Amino acid sequence: MKLINSIFFILVVFSSSAQRCGLGVIASDELKSRHLQMQRIIENYEQEGVKNARVQEGIIKIPVVVHVIHDEFSGEIGNNGSTNISDQQIFSQIKVLNEDFRKAVGTPGFNNLEEGADLEIEFFLAQEDEFGNPSSGITRTYQNRPSYSIFSDLGFVSSLSYWDANKYLNIWVLNLGGLYLGYGEFPGAAIDGLELNDPPAATDGIFVDYQVFGRRTGTASNGIYSYGRTLTHEIGHWLGLIHTWGDERCGDDFCEDTPQAERENDSERCREIFSRCTGTVSRNMIENYMDYSPDSCMNVFTEDQKARVRTVLELSPRRRRLVLNSQFLLPSNDVADLRIISNPGTKNDIAFQILLPKFQDFSLSFYDVLGRPVGYREFKDYPSTVVRAADLDIPTGMLIVRMQTEGISIVKRVMVF
Repeated sequence: MKLINSIFFILVVFSSSAQRCGLGVIASDELKSRHLQMQRIIENYEQEGVKNARVQEGIIKIPVVVHVIHDEFSGEIGNNGSTNISDQQIFSQIKVLNEDFRKAVGTPGFNNLEEGADLEIEFFLAQEDEFGNPSSGITRTYQNRPSYSIFSDLGFVSSLSYWDANKYLNIWVLNLGGLYLGYGEFPGAAIDGLELNDPPAATDGIFVDYQVFGRRTGTASNGIYSYGRTLTHEIGHWLGLIHTWGDERCGDDFCEDTPQAERENDSERCREIFSRCTGTVSRNMIENYMDYSPDSCMNVFTEDQKARVRTVLELSPRRRRLVLNSQFLLPSNDVADLRIISNPGTKNDIAFQILLPKFQDFSLSFYDVLGRPVGYREFKDYPSTVVRAADLDIPTGMLIVRMQTEGISIVKRVMVF
């Protein structure tokens, strides 16, 4: 949980301990057994050529649905300062996640530290909803309410828009009232620092304030938390990672290669912080995504954090189900494709599903039966998405639609009533 004002840190630690940290009630023998179990799984994971489980093989892809909970009565998207943030702002956040979790070279998510790890986890906006319908992976829900509390409103927010947490990572973007940046549910898993059981499915996801979602665009254009790292941090929690200082002075995050720290980096700059936890002075890893550092400081997950995440994905029932279910929701397109939904139909019914193997530009051109151009729209730096005919300036009648992207041209007929 990240805070704007560090004066509330005690409240955060108390809330986290009271609701999600089960170490205080676990018998010592059981705790030792868990620790040995986790160590065996980590050793298997780190041993070259050993594949402990399907969820640990290769790159893991996580399907995401972003629920925008807004108070924009007109429904207009991307107004200045509006909680109904733009698609482009959402796209920028997905890019940040994939840069950070893949330690992508040439991006702010890269580091050259020996302990710096590529977590081999990627995130993509879901292309199908729970019922198999084409989707952009974005939902928008109007609610005449200015803000929400992470302590009392999460169930209500989930009731407004939610997809099955056994198949999707739910991310709710909303106004958290200017105090909290975000909140991520921990998984249930029989390893150090986590409760045995998964949290309630309805709220098992991430809640992020609309002003810190995305990178340097829209409502996240300014400030020290405007580079999209709040979501990186909260997904770290969702995957079982603990704050680097263990939520107490010289606490334990159960990752050996993150230096023990007396406290979090609660400053507004990337200043070095030193701790004396083991009798010698050591530098805190303020660059770690699981600290409270300003966004621009962050660029490190470690190898032990990666091993812990992979262990969680093996032992947490819901996280494991999500990863295994994701194989049925993964993008199947190695090249671009165009699918027309509800054809023939009215402008309110017809939509165009654009399937892309990566973020890229594409265009839609429309022609009448005589070959005359009757509509055109360019889309810059998009992932796979769904474009509604009602949002395009096209006439009714028999039309030819052409999708063009990176040397690929796809032409289809569409009948608009």
